[in-house]
Amino acid sequence: MDHGTERDTHPGRPAGGGAVPPDPVTGRVPLAVVVVDRDGLVSHWSRGARRLFRLPKEEAIGRPAPDLLPVSGVLPGAGTEDDAAYGAYADHDGLGPGLESSLDGRLSYPAAGRARLTVPAERRVDVLWWAYPLVGPGPERLLVLAADADGLRRDYGGGDAQAATVERIAPAFALHTDFPGAEELARRLPEILPSMSVGESARIVAQVLELGYPVLEFSQNDRVPVTPDWGVPRRAERRARRERAARAQAAGEPVPDDLRDEAEDLEYAAVRERLEFLNEVSGAIGTSLDLSRTIVEVSRTVVPRFTDVAGTYLREQVVAGEGFPDGVPDTTTMWHRVALEHTDEPGRWDDVVPVGEAMPFPAHTPFFQCMTSGEPVLVPRITEEMGHAIASQFEKRDIRPLITGRSMLLVPLKARQVVLGFMILLRHPERAVFNDMDRVTGAELAARAGLVLDNARMYTYQENVAETLQDSMLPHIPERMAGCDIATRYLPGTLLGRVGGDWFDSVKLPGARTALVVGDVMGHGLNSAAMMGQLRTAVQTMAGLDLPPAQLLRNLDGLAQRLGDTHLATCLYAVYDPIAGELHLANAGHIPPVLVRAEDGASELIELPTGAPIGVGGVPFESVRVPVAPGDRLVMCTDGLVEMRGEDIGVGLATLCESAAHPAASMDDACDTIIRALGTRGGRKDDVALLMARLGGIEADAVAEWRLARDPSEVGRARAVVREQLHDWGLPKLAEAAGLMVSELVTNAVRHSHGRPVELRLVRADTLLCEVDDDDHELPALRTAGPDDETGRGLRVVSTLARAWGASRTRTGKTVWFELTLPRR
Repeated sequence: MDHGTERDTHPGRPAGGGAVPPDPVTGRVPLAVVVVDRDGLVSHWSRGARRLFRLPKEEAIGRPAPDLLPVSGVLPGAGTEDDAAYGAYADHDGLGPGLESSLDGRLSYPAAGRARLTVPAERRVDVLWWAYPLVGPGPERLLVLAADADGLRRDYGGGDAQAATVERIAPAFALHTDFPGAEELARRLPEILPSMSVGESARIVAQVLELGYPVLEFSQNDRVPVTPDWGVPRRAERRARRERAARAQAAGEPVPDDLRDEAEDLEYAAVRERLEFLNEVSGAIGTSLDLSRTIVEVSRTVVPRFTDVAGTYLREQVVAGEGFPDGVPDTTTMWHRVALEHTDEPGRWDDVVPVGEAMPFPAHTPFFQCMTSGEPVLVPRITEEMGHAIASQFEKRDIRPLITGRSMLLVPLKARQVVLGFMILLRHPERAVFNDMDRVTGAELAARAGLVLDNARMYTYQENVAETLQDSMLPHIPERMAGCDIATRYLPGTLLGRVGGDWFDSVKLPGARTALVVGDVMGHGLNSAAMMGQLRTAVQTMAGLDLPPAQLLRNLDGLAQRLGDTHLATCLYAVYDPIAGELHLANAGHIPPVLVRAEDGASELIELPTGAPIGVGGVPFESVRVPVAPGDRLVMCTDGLVEMRGEDIGVGLATLCESAAHPAASMDDACDTIIRALGTRGGRKDDVALLMARLGGIEADAVAEWRLARDPSEVGRARAVVREQLHDWGLPKLAEAAGLMVSELVTNAVRHSHGRPVELRLVRADTLLCEVDDDDHELPALRTAGPDDETGRGLRVVSTLARAWGASRTRTGKTVWFELTLPRR
């Protein structure tokens, strides 16, 4: 039927309108769609409602819903032959109370039925209705669907002889159709309910999908619900026989022989319904490997289709993403409440049983029986005595009003025969109690949910291990080095695992210089990460020897070849000299860095000899020197930030330059700007390492240097010039300690040098740095001096008084240095 033009064509019947029996599998009926708010007033009135109830939207909006809708099956003018025939449907076929119970808020679960509406100046209309409560923060409380049953009998009943035999139309579920999904429905629902916002319609969609809302078929000009399998005609006598069989089964009595067919039909329908439910559950859970999302999915699949309340508890190790829990739970096992779904009014459970709470369960409770046996536990009704016993577990909170009188089913969530958690399922007192078939269904539900949860748990555990490994391999770089500020970012690969071969580092060098390095071992996984760790350690060691950039990369290339030819790596190594105001750089197959000039904010890629990747061997490396000014920024990153499949790398490099030049309030903000511009693009799979350095420089008047002869008398001179310089810089509080330590270092340098003069340097930056250079390559070491020893105490004094100290080899000898913290002004 094309509901846009209302041509007389129907599924299961030729266009000519002949009396052909309808197709018992599918049917289409035009619907009235009505939304009722929490005050019981109509907030939406569709075109279908206008046609069915003969009332325009303007007169319906804002009026009490019971004044406009068929609220019960009680017939006006009872006693007529027509009314008596209609009375066969007044019990709603077991689908629930009258619509009035839903309109006044007494029902919190879906209901359906039939009623008679007298339209002014028109015939009385036999109406089929469905009511779906809407749970959430919005003003809508109820979604009501209604259809003209007379039209259904006329279109599908097959003639007057069968018109009275149609029992009901049951709402269908997404499982039965080619429904495109919730997102599609959320997008199109505003077309059906144009008075609602997109946010409200999306929330309603999420509710009605869980509640069994008839799925929508989108025809050319109108939207109508599809109700597959709405039933074949049955006479009142057959219906009564089926109800007798159902009562016998419910009472546990033998089913009479003349009712066995009806009993088998009931059993088949019940089994089919449960299989469909389990299939829906399987399709709804496990859509991701995120543990928290999986937990929510498991809880939402059962409310309200199978239960009215679902609380999920997991063992502590599972929530923490740790290893597989060992042993059988006991009374000391902590269980975390990780999810709670219900159809009660919003907030009713939140204060009494908040999500996130952890608690043990005593041995006498059904919860303990479920978690230790690994089997479902069924409590048909929670008595007042049992409600009191359960409530005793909740200190200062009375949970009895929430649970007493309800039916309860506890199902364990197991994987590999170990209980990971359990679910508490509760039904409202007015709803049918859980039975043995529900117990079987719950056990199967728990088995499927347990596997999904275990998969998510294992993935979370592996992610935690990978993150721990990656964090242990990445250095914790100080934000401030001599003459420069540093900020870093690391993004793991999104699709190929969280462990990779990208790294960054910074190393303090003699002369207030800083080495900055970014590298990328090709490949992913533990092997690449292990190789990265070896190369990073080697770079730190060779940087400590103050090797020139090109020489360092040559040595690193030789090391990589000795380690094996299974891995290649790119590396960019830069040395910043804040006193000279220059960068000394060398590149081994890496993408070039970006330099952002402070003067005009312009950014550019630094042109470097590319060189071959580390591990190729036999390829020379070259270095360049680039002058920089205070305030310039250097940006170094790995190719995972700028490369994207199907796109030229030049596009990424251009975006990197543009985003790096964007003004920012801080270094962290500048890094975040780059990540937003490049790191969030779709299709990124590789790791990303980003290092940014603001090159602040050190002013010339903050540096003092002296050259000292190889004469013991120079020690006193060194002490005197240091004290005088510190007084000139306004640092008299440091003069005594600095003078004492300088005299110790100069004494050692004069004693061990081979002829070249000793050089003394003071640098005032974030700290006071003092360096003493000589031409002896042997590094000093701390040692314990005996009572009679005349030497060995100098470095002990330095180690005690200095904030930090160290020694490193240089091309011409060694440098011994110490730092003192500047006093607060």
